[in-house]
Amino acid sequence: MAAADTTAEAILRLAADPSASFALIARGGEGPATHVEVLTGDVVDVDLLAEIPLAGADGAPREVLALVPYRQVRERGFEAADEDTPLRCLVIDEHTRVPVGDALAALPGDAVPLTDAGFDVADEEYAAIVRRVIADEIGRGEGANFVIRRDYTAGIGTDDRTAMLTWFRALLEHERGAYWTFAIAAGDRILVGASPEAHVVAASRGDGSATVTMNPISGTFRHPDGGATVESLSAFLTDTKETEELFMVVDEELKMMSAVCSDGGRITGPHLKEMSRLTHTEYMLRGTSRMDPREILRETMFAPTVTGSPMQNACTVIRRHETSPRGYYSGVAALFTPRAEGGHDLDAPILIRTAHLENGALRVPVGATLVRHSDPYGEVSETHGKAAGVLGAIGAVPRPVRVVDADGPAAETRPLADDPGIAELLASRNARLATFWMEQQPSGAGPFAGTGALVVDAEDRFTTMLAHQLRHLGLDARIAHWSEVSDAEIDAAELVVAGPGPGDPRDASNPRIARMREVVARRTSAGAPLVAVCLSHQALADRVGLDLAPLARPHQGVQKTVDVFGTQASIGFYNTFTARVEPGTSRVEPPARAVSGPVEVAADPATGDVYALRAPHVASVQGHLESILSRDGMTTLERLVAHALA
Repeated sequence: MAAADTTAEAILRLAADPSASFALIARGGEGPATHVEVLTGDVVDVDLLAEIPLAGADGAPREVLALVPYRQVRERGFEAADEDTPLRCLVIDEHTRVPVGDALAALPGDAVPLTDAGFDVADEEYAAIVRRVIADEIGRGEGANFVIRRDYTAGIGTDDRTAMLTWFRALLEHERGAYWTFAIAAGDRILVGASPEAHVVAASRGDGSATVTMNPISGTFRHPDGGATVESLSAFLTDTKETEELFMVVDEELKMMSAVCSDGGRITGPHLKEMSRLTHTEYMLRGTSRMDPREILRETMFAPTVTGSPMQNACTVIRRHETSPRGYYSGVAALFTPRAEGGHDLDAPILIRTAHLENGALRVPVGATLVRHSDPYGEVSETHGKAAGVLGAIGAVPRPVRVVDADGPAAETRPLADDPGIAELLASRNARLATFWMEQQPSGAGPFAGTGALVVDAEDRFTTMLAHQLRHLGLDARIAHWSEVSDAEIDAAELVVAGPGPGDPRDASNPRIARMREVVARRTSAGAPLVAVCLSHQALADRVGLDLAPLARPHQGVQKTVDVFGTQASIGFYNTFTARVEPGTSRVEPPARAVSGPVEVAADPATGDVYALRAPHVASVQGHLESILSRDGMTTLERLVAHALA
């Protein structure tokens, strides 16, 4: 990479060459970008992330900017619509820097008119999709939240590359708070945008390992006329839906961090991401990894903020309800930069807040996060706000004029995060969360040192967090997928932890649910130590004769303080179904040979909803002790493991 600044001649030369492949990137950080990075090279398409060409024919390391489409999730076995959007790599042969002022002088500035503008999915149709997702997906236990997109489309009154450069200039001039502001022309794929969110970053520690950072952002505050104020932002920060959305995406990204980082990842925040027209709330997650950065990227495809959770089922739901393929939307632009000591650093922002240009047409994909209490028309409004934010930022539509109400509160001129009241509201969110994921995680032998644990994954990667916690309790925990784990492995394990997963626990025709029932049955029939979580807890409840029923209101991302065998515990719940007993029931006699003894029940005294079960060598819990919402998760998990192993 060339370290010295250059003139803007490179940008002018690139703008004049319709065949050139290049990228212009302004990286923000703590303040506005001072330079535009100019990357040029040749385009190569590959099929798999592992094939991204980080070395030349001579073995020398190369810098590569990869456009990773959403369909790449199929590498992880997840569903995605069939389409031809390529995994496109710009193999960089020159990387220079231009001062922002020089770049602005070189870039075109004439307005680009739009024609035939509007959403590809009408408002009423999108509202109907929202209702179906809430009823048919969240309401049937398929997941906690899902992001469903629609596209704002228009014709443009100039060629694609001129529009791209014009709008890149507008973003440099008017947008603030972006992680990357970029314009990319890679063959016939042209994108321009200002992404607020780094999906995953891997930065060298100098010893062959990397600090991995993820930046979950959720909750969108659309600035009112006159600008944002402490009062208007405070109302947003106390909104239950917005708060729970952020907690759910942090949980989902901690699953990914626990898969790629030996230390599982710690969270800091929450913080505000203040942009010109929108403000978001965010956390930072950090851990340490020695993985190849391409493997880190594969294991973290893609951000729950643009897909949903649990991740695998979110992809299935997206396939069912979106009306067209996503292309690069919700994928990443991944920059791989060679390290001095070998290997590559990775910097990969999410491709959101992005305009896609092709053959004289503009497409701006935007999505809303749907949760159990989403209002369909509120989600319609959110997509309008996000589209308007992108279009206004690039200057494709007139930017809103700040109308100040003389009798109302004045708009803030300093960062809102500096206000003591806002800082207190943000900090108060952490009082609800598990300190295990926020503080230096304890190390040492743990109370169960030397004991092996087999964690059976039922397609919810909460199991990666669960296994990480088990290791901190001293167990030698490994994860096996439900479709691959053998009966011999189940029988041989010292402890089996049967994991959570989506779906209706009563549906024995579902192969995954049927297999988790078999796992529970094999262990209980043998009197072998078993801990069952969420879906597997429901399978155990069914085995010992308890009724299973849907909740009137799903508990997706809900924190409750419940009695777990005489101890009050604050636990996070992600369930649509529950086992249920008559209120006041504390013990049941199971069918013959179901388990080796009577079953103790911890249930809600008013509703009879079952929170936990235990019998000789068996313990289960409906909630997710591994969730950041489980303040008492580690102590409760230790109690359940101790009971199962006793």
